[in-house]
Amino acid sequence: MKMRFFQLMIAFAFILSLLTGFSQELRADSHQKVYVIPLEETVEKGLAQYIKRTISEANAQEVDHIILEINTLGGAVDGAMEIADTLRSSEIPITAYINRRAISAGAYIALNADKIYMAPGSQMGSAAIITGDGNAADDKAQSLWLSELKEAAERNGRDPKYALAMADKEVDIPEYGAGKGDLLTLESKSALEVGYSEGTAKDRQDLLNQLNLSNAEIIKAKESFAEKVARFITHPVVVPILLSIGSLGLVVELYSPGFGLAGFAGLTSLFLFFYGHLVAGLAGMESVILFLLGIIFLIAELFVPGAILGVLGIGSIIASLYIASGNVVNMTISLGIALAVSITASILLVKVFGKRMNLFKKLILRDSTNTESGYVSNKSRTDLLGLEGVAMTTLRPSGTAVIAEERIDVVTEGSYIAKGQRVKVVKVEGARIVVRELN
Repeated sequence: MKMRFFQLMIAFAFILSLLTGFSQELRADSHQKVYVIPLEETVEKGLAQYIKRTISEANAQEVDHIILEINTLGGAVDGAMEIADTLRSSEIPITAYINRRAISAGAYIALNADKIYMAPGSQMGSAAIITGDGNAADDKAQSLWLSELKEAAERNGRDPKYALAMADKEVDIPEYGAGKGDLLTLESKSALEVGYSEGTAKDRQDLLNQLNLSNAEIIKAKESFAEKVARFITHPVVVPILLSIGSLGLVVELYSPGFGLAGFAGLTSLFLFFYGHLVAGLAGMESVILFLLGIIFLIAELFVPGAILGVLGIGSIIASLYIASGNVVNMTISLGIALAVSITASILLVKVFGKRMNLFKKLILRDSTNTESGYVSNKSRTDLLGLEGVAMTTLRPSGTAVIAEERIDVVTEGSYIAKGQRVKVVKVEGARIVVRELN
């Protein structure tokens, strides 16, 4: 009896210890925090600032894990590199969850996370670097990009040849549909096979279960309205549109009376350009100050002789745009488009619509004292036409004659007329009175 009681007590203690440990595990799990950051749409510098801000918030809230939910077709290389630097510097474990696609720059970002999980049927890869005009980048840029992909793969113990195959067509991996001439794109199954994925999760909850975070508190990052505007404005396609509208509005305003809708649209576009780049962290106040200084120089040029202030003004404005953008290639293309739009608009306004710059009307005297407007340089003597008189001096061929009892300076048709000879007025051209000798 005592033996059985003793056995029951041991069993009870064992069960109690198991329940206590399980409850402690649940309690610990329930106190864990997971910060979920959506990474969607085009990768650009506005997105890089958003990722930096949200990971900083995750550190401030002392979360235990960060899940980066990726669904993007890629974007700007410089933006992707900034995001990668942010992920690498994080002390909080980061898991990239590819819930649909991580193409191009998206694949590179995923490789910089500590772990990668993929939803069934999701894809990652096809990371060749191309320029803004759709052509392949130069060898220098390609070399840097391949080095970044290789380093990102090796950082987490992954075979770098698959990362290189995503960007280099010369890497031959035919077993996964990436023979020479093709870029590698891994699906969820093939990514798991080559070690580019730690597992396949059908949804976020399944992912949390696999990470042993099923009862953790979920905190989802939210993109502010200002960040949404900044991401839209800093998009490589939107920047040339804004600059074109800005330049077009100001050009039209120069040919229009007063200040109207065109000028307002132009200034608003330029304001949005700088606002978006300021919020995205790409520009500082120095670029805005430089832009305003350029405008002041251009206005001063209208009142000061010489072209120095005008050159300084244009240079300041262009420099401010480059500083705000931070991308020399994209800004050069954008300015080229805006300049072409402005020149085309000016030609149409002058040649087709016959417009003149109203600003110059106040600075340039356009009035003319012509005969059509009723102005004459001297008194017309057409009243003398056909009258006769006497040469007071010898006309060789010019001299003085008395006509209608008035001394008048006259000129002959080219012949010599002696003093005292009779003459007749045959032509009057302003102040020039032509006479002919009478026989």
